[in-house]
Amino acid sequence: MLFRDVSWRAMSGYDLNAVSTIAEKVHPGFFESDAVLAEKHSLYRNGCYILEVAEKPAGYVLSHPWMRGSLPALNALIGALPDQPDTFYIHDLALLPVTRGVGAAGQIVAALTKHAQAMGFPTMSLVAVNGSVPFWERQGFVTEDRPELAEKLAAYEDAARYMVKAL
Repeated sequence: MLFRDVSWRAMSGYDLNAVSTIAEKVHPGFFESDAVLAEKHSLYRNGCYILEVAEKPAGYVLSHPWMRGSLPALNALIGALPDQPDTFYIHDLALLPVTRGVGAAGQIVAALTKHAQAMGFPTMSLVAVNGSVPFWERQGFVTEDRPELAEKLAAYEDAARYMVKAL
């Protein structure tokens, strides 16, 4: 299926219900409350985008500055961003099945990479879930072994991997 009307745009507060609905469909095993999702947006709006297909929300990304080698616990408020962040963290990239194969994920990762570089971050980081490690490897991320993160990673799933991309 070929889409011409597919685009990423800045997320607004009005999109948070759609974000919650998409999260429930794409990540049913990784529940995060509406408050947690909304906090990501309120703390760093420059890292939050909505994917629209025919002007309807079909995906989102939540990202923000963070500290390399650490990650926010699943479904937990973080309160504030670090004072001296040293990585740009992709908290969640979720796309409905209708968007698969149109290149939208690669487009937003490229845009976030440019943003992270412009902000002077030496790395980007994330937790890969749902069998997404090969996708992230194609985007330049590599698995980084961090035993101290084992408990937080296990809260996602056994196959969750902490990944880093040098910029």
